[in-house]
Amino acid sequence: MARALYIHWPFCLSKCPYCDFNSHVRDGADIDAWKAALLADMRHEAEEGAAEVPLDSIFFGGGTPSLMPPALVGALIAEAESLWSFSNDIEITLEANPSSVEASNFAALANAGVNRVSLGVQSFDDEALSFLGRLHGADEARRAIATAQKNFSRVSFDLIYARPGQTAEDWDAELTEALAIGTGHLSLYQLTIEPSTRFASDVRRGIFDPLDDDPAADLFALTRQITSSAGLPAYEVSNHARPGKESRHNLTYWRYADYCGIGPGAHGRRGGVATMRHRKPENFLSAIERQRHGVQEARALSLREQASEALLVGLRLNEGVDLQALSRRFAIPATSLVDPEKIALYRSLGLVREEGNRLALTDAGMPLLDALLGELVAGELVSS
Repeated sequence: MARALYIHWPFCLSKCPYCDFNSHVRDGADIDAWKAALLADMRHEAEEGAAEVPLDSIFFGGGTPSLMPPALVGALIAEAESLWSFSNDIEITLEANPSSVEASNFAALANAGVNRVSLGVQSFDDEALSFLGRLHGADEARRAIATAQKNFSRVSFDLIYARPGQTAEDWDAELTEALAIGTGHLSLYQLTIEPSTRFASDVRRGIFDPLDDDPAADLFALTRQITSSAGLPAYEVSNHARPGKESRHNLTYWRYADYCGIGPGAHGRRGGVATMRHRKPENFLSAIERQRHGVQEARALSLREQASEALLVGLRLNEGVDLQALSRRFAIPATSLVDPEKIALYRSLGLVREEGNRLALTDAGMPLLDALLGELVAGELVSS
């Protein structure tokens, strides 16, 4: 049953050099055409039987959804409510860049129904922002956060750390400033050099060297120490929140609940079927004209595939996964979900912990998440 809706707006004013998301720079967008397309795509999801329970969350991601006219955002929210109905305390999040132009729309976006905003601040250092290819400055970001706090009941913002040459003292100061602002949620990401990005090309050409693994790991540990002391402990690898301020939408993904995804490149999962939309905006619009929805692929997932995915995303959470609950859900013995010998080994090394039926990574294990996932999840699940 779909309890969450993701809406993808694919357009940005520029492409950040670290970004591998489905974002595109275009001279303009036909808003009427996009409104019709997104509404048609949404209605298709409802017709597929995904409108049987109220929505708990909506997330506008991108791209840069704060470039959407507030009237379009409001129309999509209204249509979602008519198709699904809303839970009493629905969370409606919109990602935004902290430019003064976009911040000027915050009041209108709040009136349209958005009650949570996630700001792509990335740094409070102008030199770092220039390196990261951001179009805003540090003072502009501070003003945007203040404007967001006046208009939305919940505010989160992103920062990128482990940048080349960044010291523990630098990051301590920047993170301390971020925490002093008083938002209930922070997303703190280590800079990762993703393939097919400009940064990947820059590294190959020797323009800069990424921060080495050891100092990056030290910054990860420092991040957890500082945020925990400030009352925003990590509840996921890169996400920190005061209790009760976690992103309910993202928890839908990590707890492997169903969600609908509409718009170019959006992924979804409903009733054991994984959906993927056409990525390129022009191809998405053509699909809407041709078939009244943007789905490029809808694939039934086997129970073993679902169990493997649930483990891979669930172990990102500080709470970990309930192996007995997964066993019942997917009709697979708990002993076949994970490798008991590997669990014993990594528990002895202090990298995983077991609490009743729950399996989770420790703070020491989280920096090694990708490697540990390959070790802990049973081989027959991964290869199925």
